[in-house]
Amino acid sequence: VFPGVRQAQWLTKTKLVEGLPPAVQGIVDNPALGLQELEERAKHVVSHARLWDTAEVAPRREQYCPVLFENLIHICRLMSGKYSSLSKRMLARNFRIAVTWERESILLQVRGLSGILMNSMTPIPPVASKEEILATREHVLETFYPIAPTIDLQEVNVYKELNDTGQCFRDGYPYSHPHTLFFLESANIRTDRFRPEQLRAKMLMFAFGNALAKAKALHGNDPKVLEQPIVVQSIGTDGQLFQFMVFQLNTTDLVSSDGIKNLVWIDSDQKLYERAQCVPEVKKRVVTKPAGIFGFQPDTFKKFLALYLHGTV
Repeated sequence: VFPGVRQAQWLTKTKLVEGLPPAVQGIVDNPALGLQELEERAKHVVSHARLWDTAEVAPRREQYCPVLFENLIHICRLMSGKYSSLSKRMLARNFRIAVTWERESILLQVRGLSGILMNSMTPIPPVASKEEILATREHVLETFYPIAPTIDLQEVNVYKELNDTGQCFRDGYPYSHPHTLFFLESANIRTDRFRPEQLRAKMLMFAFGNALAKAKALHGNDPKVLEQPIVVQSIGTDGQLFQFMVFQLNTTDLVSSDGIKNLVWIDSDQKLYERAQCVPEVKKRVVTKPAGIFGFQPDTFKKFLALYLHGTV
C-alpha cells in the first residue's frame, strides 16, 4: 500500500517541487518545436481509444487506457524524423525491479512490476543545478512522529539484499539508461485502481528505485553524493487523468535525514479531456448531447510529449 507522496518523500529522502522543472516546461512552451502541429492527431487518438476501437457501446477502461497510451507513444515516435536520437529508445514491458537501501535503522526494498520502462542510450541530463542541489541541505524532511514512517509497508524477512534490474542495466545492453516509467491504472472497477495520490507515491518509489539501481550499477553500493545525478521520469494515467513526474537522484547516502536530498517535480491531476460521450444523449427524439470528445486539453498532451523529448531537444 502506498498511502501518499509525503511518506514516499521520507522513504526516499526527497524534497518535492510543485510543477514541471524548467527544462521540461521550456519544451512545452517552445513554439519552434512544432508540438502544436500534433494536437489534432492527439485529439484523434483520444477519439479512437474512447469511441471507435470497440464493438461495445462504451469501451471499458481496461481496454481504452492501454490503446490511448500506445497511440500517444506512436505520436511521440513521429518526432524521430526531426530528432534521430529518439530512435535510440526501447520500451521494456512487464519489467521487474528489486532494489534495497537503508533509511535511518530500517532496511527498505522496492520490488515488483515497474510499469512500462522506456530506456535510452544516453541519460537525461540533471535538471537541478549544483546550487539547487546544495540548497537541499537546508530542507527538513517531514517526520510523522508518533506514527512510524514505515506504517502500511509490508514487512518481510530479507535473507538476501536484492538489487536486480532485470536485463535493463546489464553490461553491454545498449539502452542502459532508464528514461521514463509509464503506469497505466486501467482497472475497470474504481476500487481496484490506485487513487491519484497513491499512484503518485508509487511513481515516486519506482522512479527512485530505478535511479538507485542505476547508481549502484555505475558506482557500487557505497553511499555517496553523486557527481552526476541520475534523472528518471514517470507518467501515470487512468486514460483521462495524467500525473507527470521528474525525479533526480542526487545522493545514495540515505541513512541519515541530514545533508543533500534528492529532488522530485510533480505536476498532478492533468486531464487530457473533460469527458467522452460514447453514445449521443437523446431526449424526445432530439440529440441533446452528441457523441464525441469534449474539453480536449492540448497542454496535457504537450506535457506527455515534452517528457518523451526531454534529454533530446
